[in-house]
Amino acid sequence: MAPRYAAATAAILAATLSGVASFAPQHSAFAPKTVSTHNHNHNFNKNNHNDLFGTAKSAFFQSNDAVSASSDTALWAATLDGAATQTVEDYVKARGGNRVIKKVLIANNGMAATKSILSMRQWAYMEFGDERAIQFVAMATPEDLKANAEFIRLADSFVEVPGGKNLNNYANVDVICKVAQEQGVDAVWPGWGHASENPKLPNTLDELGIKFIGPTGPVMSVLGDKIAANILAQTAKVPSIPWSGSYGGPDDGPLEANLNAEGTIPDEIFEKATCRNVEEAVEAAKRVGYENGIMIKASEGGGGKGIRFVDNEADLRNAYVQVTNEVVGSPIFIMQLCKNARHIEVQIVGDQHGNAVALNGRDCSTQRRFQKIFEEGPPAIVPKDTFHEMELAAQRLTQSIGYQGAGTVEYLYNADTNSYFFLELNPRLQVEHPVTEGITGVNLPATQLQVAMGIPLYEIPQVRQLYDKPDTYGTEKIDFLAERYRDIDSHVIAARITAENPDEGFKPTSGSIERIKFQSTPNVWGYFSVGANGGIHEFADSQFGHLFAKGPNREQARKALVLALKEMEVRGNIRNSVEYLVKLLETEDFKNNAIDTSWLDGLIREKAVAVEMPSHLVVVSAAIFKAFEHVKTATEEVKESFRKGQVSTGGIPGINSFNTEVAYLDTKYSFHVERISPDVYRFALGGNKIDVEVTQTAEGALLATFGGETHRIFGMDEPLGLRLSLDGNTILMPTIFDPSELRTDVTGKVVRYLQDNGAPVEAGQPYVEVEAMKMIMPLKATESGKISHNLSPGTVIGAGDLLATLELKDPSKVKKIDNFDGMLDIPEAAVDIAPTSAVTNVLSGFNLDPEAV
Repeated sequence: MAPRYAAATAAILAATLSGVASFAPQHSAFAPKTVSTHNHNHNFNKNNHNDLFGTAKSAFFQSNDAVSASSDTALWAATLDGAATQTVEDYVKARGGNRVIKKVLIANNGMAATKSILSMRQWAYMEFGDERAIQFVAMATPEDLKANAEFIRLADSFVEVPGGKNLNNYANVDVICKVAQEQGVDAVWPGWGHASENPKLPNTLDELGIKFIGPTGPVMSVLGDKIAANILAQTAKVPSIPWSGSYGGPDDGPLEANLNAEGTIPDEIFEKATCRNVEEAVEAAKRVGYENGIMIKASEGGGGKGIRFVDNEADLRNAYVQVTNEVVGSPIFIMQLCKNARHIEVQIVGDQHGNAVALNGRDCSTQRRFQKIFEEGPPAIVPKDTFHEMELAAQRLTQSIGYQGAGTVEYLYNADTNSYFFLELNPRLQVEHPVTEGITGVNLPATQLQVAMGIPLYEIPQVRQLYDKPDTYGTEKIDFLAERYRDIDSHVIAARITAENPDEGFKPTSGSIERIKFQSTPNVWGYFSVGANGGIHEFADSQFGHLFAKGPNREQARKALVLALKEMEVRGNIRNSVEYLVKLLETEDFKNNAIDTSWLDGLIREKAVAVEMPSHLVVVSAAIFKAFEHVKTATEEVKESFRKGQVSTGGIPGINSFNTEVAYLDTKYSFHVERISPDVYRFALGGNKIDVEVTQTAEGALLATFGGETHRIFGMDEPLGLRLSLDGNTILMPTIFDPSELRTDVTGKVVRYLQDNGAPVEAGQPYVEVEAMKMIMPLKATESGKISHNLSPGTVIGAGDLLATLELKDPSKVKKIDNFDGMLDIPEAAVDIAPTSAVTNVLSGFNLDPEAV
């Protein structure tokens, strides 16, 4: 982005991201609602834009200077060189387009919906001087409304749709088309996930005369289906790894097929690559071989859903069921795991005129359970000449079938041999696309919109800028297969912010979010799908934020991202991965770019990366939080009794003298607490005596000074125990449960029990599968014994619910909880209290020795 547009961009983003409104669920399923906030009048035009721009802080300024509404002329004049303020109609005509799109239905939610509106609004303002030149209609479920989803506030209007699973709403083609038709939109933007890869959606919209912002139905059916895409890639001679479609004839060669008259792979060829039942999967796995490991994949899966890794037949049989439950109705195929591989992507865009451009790519090798954690670009591990070959192969593959819109060709790359293999083609935009935007300067949602308007790629101004064309608004053609874009002179690393518990293998969590503290810098920006007092509901994706750090090289981008994550804070009753991400970024392997797709899963399996805090510091901090909460609750109870006219003072002594217990790492700590002043607590435990001065900040944090140091403490009681935030690090301190009880730590529903009632189960063995945040995951028994099911499949569950009980195999071997009777590793440091204050405290009833005053 040119520096002269920084002020305008900052104002747009600051105004868009400010003022979060709360929405209560509406009753009408398809009645449009106009969105407004409590801070702004959204009648945005040139005469009242002072309401929009106000005063805001932005990451685009080195000193975070304020953007003032007094800079009217500069804001409204900030358009690209050579472009006078014009209408959308004028722009489409001038750029060689054939369709005007001014009203768009966002058929998605969460991160996708949020980013699309932000990006297209920014483009509209830069191009037309009017960020409302394109109108956006959102679809909103009752759960999204209740969760204060950001995309609802950003849209011009929203239509409430049925709640529950995405098959009721964002993945329901009939619902999407009904809303699109009733709202009179010109086009539908599908985003990623949900219905974005369902060919029925573009086909139905085409019948209604509404533009689908993406590929046509027949092309999507080929490329969006992983089986068909692999067959097509093999036909185009793109290298592939052994899979269930590698066996096509007498010589056992790879399956190949040209498209039939309908533009799809012939059914008989497709079926040869498909494993329609577990026995066919077992047979295909035998032919592929277990030596390197096997991946079971749903052809219609994605985003980590519908994929499992196994290395033996028994696990394959179980994983096949998991995959079919996770992506219901999808064809299944088998693929060999490519060891020591990097996950490399090429960002492609095709237009209606037969052009296809590659906009560099990304390295997405940091993954857990086949879900990406970090994404970065350009892919520094791949030599430039090799990566250019990968770009050209991706362009030829997509151009040969008339692909339209944004897509991603994914490869597995072996750095040791400098070889690459086709993995899949995603016929949609991907979550990590802002990485590409950061290094190329091309706004991808806006590019999608322009392609849908029929504008040739070589007439899109930002594409022309990338190719260093002197006339940004020129019309001469660009041969994208022959010409090279300018050298990439920067590096971007992105981090996904998710509601997951890294201590438990990144299990997803759901719940409320009170506050997200994130400060943009000149080198780091981010966006979030929820606002203050929002939340992540059980039907949502676990990702709720995305951070992007930019630098002149990989190391500078890495350092910028680490600093931003260290300053970030998420408060609420969800778990998040922020602290863990910092640890990953600071490993030597990541610094040296010596990773592959199995790297992170290996670290998780070995618990090689952990956020550790001294155990006694954790214990004392937890005791401080519990003591503070006790005083607050006990004081309110006494006040309430007085308000009711009850004059008993029996509860008052318990405010200043009480006991509190903390259990941590199989040890119980029993403290006696005395308040010796309004803000000083004395904790006694055996021979330990620790004085703590506690101050509560306006945001609710406790600043506790003890042992010569000051620590920042948050706490939240949960069904399974206390979640403590200590100096930015999260520690879960489980409640001591009966070892014969098997409880869930996630919210979702029971899919199936894995043993019969009364059957034996061993400690560490999965005993049930649950669905949480659209993922199927096993829960493991904590002890050995005979299991008794407590619920039925399909039952909705919440964290802490009892799923099963055990008749313990050997009760004597169950872990015992010991009482602590030693010395705490915390220096004893008395808090100095002035004599006059000490006298006042004694007279006020605090437990200070009068003889010592």
